[in-house]
Amino acid sequence: MSDSPADPEAARALALAGELRVVIGQLKRQLREQSNFGDLSWTQVRVLSRLDREGPATVTALARAEGMRPQSMGETVTALKAAGFVSGAPDPADGRQTVLSLTPSCAEAIRSGRAAREDWLFRAIRAKLAPPEQAQLAGAVELLKRLVET
Repeated sequence: MSDSPADPEAARALALAGELRVVIGQLKRQLREQSNFGDLSWTQVRVLSRLDREGPATVTALARAEGMRPQSMGETVTALKAAGFVSGAPDPADGRQTVLSLTPSCAEAIRSGRAAREDWLFRAIRAKLAPPEQAQLAGAVELLKRLVET
């Protein structure tokens, strides 16, 4: 199969890619509305998500993971500390560094936000999709998983 614009299969795939991007963006916005971290920047949310998924980290490790300069990450972390979302403790391996962790209240807020998003999605699926459509959606989820596999 050729990737030329005249190729009907390529044209369909291109149109599908555009529609998928738009729909996933709308879904992300809907899910974000169910979250309770509305005033945070996207970078701050990513840092909190990373700490939640991967556990405690230093500013340097967070900056490297997010592709940022350590100074910029330091500003992000300072704001998160001031908001009470993260706390720091001396690194046991290198006392000059600080290991950052989510505060218990932030970890709970993340858990409750995740539960609220899942509940919204559950209710939307049940209310808007008949059982056969729910089965189709399950198949589509499997296809989406294949798209994002590395």
